Amino acid sequence: MEQTKVESFTMDHTKVKAPFVRKCGVLTGPNGDVVTKFDLRFMQPNAGAIPTAALHALEHLLAGYLRDEVENVIDLSPMGCRTGFYFIVWGEPSIETIQTALCKALERVVVATEVPAANEVQCGNYRDLSLFGAQEYAKQVLKAFQTK
Repeated sequence: MEQTKVESFTMDHTKVKAPFVRKCGVLTGPNGDVVTKFDLRFMQPNAGAIPTAALHALEHLLAGYLRDEVENVIDLSPMGCRTGFYFIVWGEPSIETIQTALCKALERVVVATEVPAANEVQCGNYRDLSLFGAQEYAKQVLKAFQTK
């Protein structure tokens, strides 16, 4: 039996230039509800990866900061390849809207003094978080977006 087509497997990872924000899916449900999935790519595929503790801290920080910037957030999830995140929202905001929101959220990461929910009650692996690492990758992505 053939595997169902997965959108991220159809993208040629050798032809993209990170960082970028890519609209990678728009679905309309049976009741007309629209859900959009974005690829928030921080690292160049197959050339680098964010260490787990930094990625995990970015997830905690961006989960809140992006919700402050974008309405109707469903989820922010780290990619298994550790090169970025998937960001899912109700509706169909533009790539520009999401990129602007991401940059504002990353600016907040850079000045954060703690990682939210960094405790055993609120996190399943609270010892594996690096605020410093998250801030270094946030700075790197911001700088790259500013020079594009």
